[in-house]
Amino acid sequence: MPEDSADADTSTALPDGGLSKGEIFDVLRNQRRRYVLQYLKRKGEPVELGDLATRVASWEYRTPCEEVSSEQRKRVYTTLQQTHLPRMAEAQIIDYDSDSGLIEPTARTQDLSIYLEIVPGSELPWREYYLSLGAVSTALCAAIWGGVYPFTLLPDVAWATLIALTLTVSASVHIYYERNMRLGDLEVPSELDFE
Repeated sequence: MPEDSADADTSTALPDGGLSKGEIFDVLRNQRRRYVLQYLKRKGEPVELGDLATRVASWEYRTPCEEVSSEQRKRVYTTLQQTHLPRMAEAQIIDYDSDSGLIEPTARTQDLSIYLEIVPGSELPWREYYLSLGAVSTALCAAIWGGVYPFTLLPDVAWATLIALTLTVSASVHIYYERNMRLGDLEVPSELDFE
């Protein structure tokens, strides 16, 4: 029996040797692994396992790094060392030298950003906003073209300028929010709301 094409897409490696969506989501389904990527992206340089464990523990226990207990740190350190970092290194998402305890991002780390971008649940998705903006602009143009009052009070060029400015401001705000909501750009992961 042939595989469902949706299943095939998530289980087959990509032609360029990259990870399939299934592999990506398998690696990223664990919160500690996402925290590792968050920290690596923020630092932008190799990090030591001890520092990483302290930061991840602080996020998990929602406490400042200075207040993480040695037991909390050790618990996180051990699972990172034995489970999570080797799994991420196997997927070539990070380079992990178990002898030195250094972890650094790879080219694939950046490729995962699209899967980790933050989409707050309370916000209108941008695609819906732009669709609505397009619909309103189209209706406005139809009303102007049809000579509907009060849209005839302003010249056509004023309406065209208003539509262009609305689109430009919307795109600028979208870019601003998108840049500020990427993985690693926030001080703490989006799942946390302390500090």
